[in-house]
Amino acid sequence: MSDVRALGYVVVQSADMGRWRDYAQNVLGMQAVDAASGALYLKMDERDYRYLIVPGGEERYFASGWELADEAALASLVSRLEQAGVEPRRATAEETALRRVQSMVWCLDPSGNRHEFFWGVRSDFRRFVSPVGVPGFVTGAMGLGHAVLPAPAFDATDAFLRDVLGFALSDIYRVRFSADPAEPEKRIHFLHCGNARHHSLAIMDLAVPSGCIHVMAEVPSMDDVGRALDRVAAHGVKMSATLGRHCNDQMTSFYMKTPGGFDLEYGYGGLQVDWREHSVYEATRVSLWGHDFSIGF
Repeated sequence: MSDVRALGYVVVQSADMGRWRDYAQNVLGMQAVDAASGALYLKMDERDYRYLIVPGGEERYFASGWELADEAALASLVSRLEQAGVEPRRATAEETALRRVQSMVWCLDPSGNRHEFFWGVRSDFRRFVSPVGVPGFVTGAMGLGHAVLPAPAFDATDAFLRDVLGFALSDIYRVRFSADPAEPEKRIHFLHCGNARHHSLAIMDLAVPSGCIHVMAEVPSMDDVGRALDRVAAHGVKMSATLGRHCNDQMTSFYMKTPGGFDLEYGYGGLQVDWREHSVYEATRVSLWGHDFSIGF
């Protein structure tokens, strides 16, 4: 089992904090709190933040923050990285303070995705209070949701994530996202770590300028998904896929564009897995119904 417990936070780079603040509060229903150095925390639960928006010259996904149990677990991971010939880089004092953790190291995977590993979250445990009435998000031990990252060096990235970081394969997609038979099939590997969420990470064999395919936020009821659809329409947010239900994690969700150029899946009812009973399989379609991705092209 991986030392990685869950996706603890994500970091996004932006030149327009105001746009992210408006999107997070009025569309996603998260709380926005100003952080040091002009950054912005987006709060989903009792933790101080789950999304960290940092100032930068371009709109892009910057890093995935993976939570470990303690100092010993981080030391063990650092040792495995070094044995694999990967240089783990220690966070600066400023980076550690901004992320509100005891310690953090980071590295790049073979496709150039930045992974940050941390332990010892600092939090004031203030209640989450949504500005638009979202009752909460499904987080806790399962982390903030999941991230799907580009992996143009697919096989090497998959081997690194599984053999070095300890993620395990949940299942596989080999799919097209349109009815065009000329569209190349795309491989997606769904990976889990030390929690029951069907996947905390997935990789897809293509490159995208934003640095991320999508992130996922899960809400506790289907009504919360429907109300989010209403807010998307009211605020003129571009949708990337219609409402649908996935074959593998059984999430009922829709997809929309974020200010960062990547997508966000907003869903309900994600599968929680007893990994002792799970068998890996390959799906050749994305969803049981819905999820028309052509609207985002």
